[in-house]
Amino acid sequence: MVRVMETLAEQGVTVLFKADAERMREGRKPWTFVASGGPFHEDLLVRTDAASVEACLKICLPLLRDRGLIVSG
Repeated sequence: MVRVMETLAEQGVTVLFKADAERMREGRKPWTFVASGGPFHEDLLVRTDAASVEACLKICLPLLRDRGLIVSG
């Protein structure tokens, strides 16, 4: 996961992973992944809420690749 975030940041993308304790207690999807910005991707916004970090990546990485970003990891 760290390498994915580094690779995106190197391309000017801001990446955020969040674990929400309240959603976790309520049995809802506690993990949030957000990727936005970038010098050539000003309108880039990829976001999902999921049950795990792996699930976030499984959903978001293909979307980022479809937008022309290089994603390793």
